Amino acid sequence: MNILELQKMANEVRKGIVTATHSAKSGHPGGSLSAAEVFTYLYFEEMNVDPANPDDPDRDRFVLSKGHTAPGYYSALALRGFFPVEDLTTLRHVGSHLQGHPCKQHTPGVDMSSGSLGQGISVAVGMALSAKLSNKDYRVYTLLGDGEIQEGMVWEASMFAGHRKLDNLCVIVDNNGLQIDGKVADVCSPYPIDKKFEAFNFHVINVEDGNDMEQVAAAFKEARQVKGMPTAIIMKTVKGKGVSFMENQASWHGTAPNDEQYAVAMADLEKVGEALCQK
Repeated sequence: MNILELQKMANEVRKGIVTATHSAKSGHPGGSLSAAEVFTYLYFEEMNVDPANPDDPDRDRFVLSKGHTAPGYYSALALRGFFPVEDLTTLRHVGSHLQGHPCKQHTPGVDMSSGSLGQGISVAVGMALSAKLSNKDYRVYTLLGDGEIQEGMVWEASMFAGHRKLDNLCVIVDNNGLQIDGKVADVCSPYPIDKKFEAFNFHVINVEDGNDMEQVAAAFKEARQVKGMPTAIIMKTVKGKGVSFMENQASWHGTAPNDEQYAVAMADLEKVGEALCQK
């Protein structure tokens, strides 16, 4: 896909997020929307995956370490063809395969069940080490929240990854600046994030606007060239990106839109889609 096509797809991912959380009357739209470009680029450009063969042993792996942003993950998976887009309206419903956090046993395309913050990166590191020990060339990607990296085991995993020179590992931090209790800088500041990963022997890429698809693409292309050390991509994003009343509002971390808010949100995203079609 070219950049414009990826931008359009990211907007569709956002529509899926709003639709899913509205249908569920619960969920986490804020951090899902901020990571829409990342989900889109990974599944439509970066990763070697095949919806027709989701368990291919040679596929690239993705672990959603901030598992509560499953609506964004599911939306990308559905649009990529792993399961019907219509399933998004069953998010968190009894009997649905789309649980509140990703479940490997039930959802095609999900490489690891996640949700307990801090644990996803540890699993991703294990996957990357397994590839090295098995002489496999697949890559492993994991997405963390900036609030999540307040968890200590994130840094244990990072220390191990750097020590083992896992250059097939790409850690992405969605730095939208907000967590459930407010600003990450006020709750328990993780800054400077880049210097921390550098201290654990990561190649660090700072992305000034993680909602700009060209910058996202450039970061992942750079990460692929790195040898002898893992990569951390720190992406500054906007929580709730694309929905006017959700942007930069911590209150939308885990709040679902009601019917009226759903209509406004979808109208916002329709306008974005129309503007992209004019390019």
